Amino acid sequence: MPPKTKVLIADDHPIFRQGLIKALEVDKSLEIVAECGDGDEALKKIKELKPDVAVLDISMPGKNGLDIVRQIKKQDKIGEFIILTMYKDEEYFNEALDIGVKGYLLKDNAVSDLMECLKSVVKGKYYVSPLISDYLVNRNVKKKELIKEKPSIEDLTETERKILRLIAENKTSKEIAKQLFISYRTVQNHRNNICNKLGLKGYNKLLQFALQNRFYL
Repeated sequence: MPPKTKVLIADDHPIFRQGLIKALEVDKSLEIVAECGDGDEALKKIKELKPDVAVLDISMPGKNGLDIVRQIKKQDKIGEFIILTMYKDEEYFNEALDIGVKGYLLKDNAVSDLMECLKSVVKGKYYVSPLISDYLVNRNVKKKELIKEKPSIEDLTETERKILRLIAENKTSKEIAKQLFISYRTVQNHRNNICNKLGLKGYNKLLQFALQNRFYL
């Protein structure tokens, strides 16, 4: 008999949280290992219990869902994540995908969509609420448009891509050097190489480019 998929659910509304749990309890291949009412408790339980999937409200007391994902991905890299949200906000959606979230559900339809979403996420696939599936299409279209406009972006090395993404987070060269364990001068050299490859000239042009395209890098 295959091991059960361990699931943690975190949402600060008890009635809604219980609705999600009841929707999943019918499937005997799943095990609800914890339910949490705030982000700090959720982070602690994820580290302690190492669930296969954590279902997190984007907005909770303490740490929000995206903050939890960032911290886990940075330090522990445990399991997969599904984000629940009330907001049809494309920027939140792009941010979630950028940090490695596989499932993104609108709370209006979460109870009915969660099972299918969870099954997809466990297999390493993406699942987005049908009502906002256009966001995924837009994201892919804009990525293709960026490559068409700046084909030389494909020539960037993996390190240069990492640095460009960190610049898009508005990090300074000093902060990037510290995060990547390289020297400040090395970061500056990479920045110059990125500018040359992308044909960016002038003060702050690299930062402007990174911020404008941060979701598609």
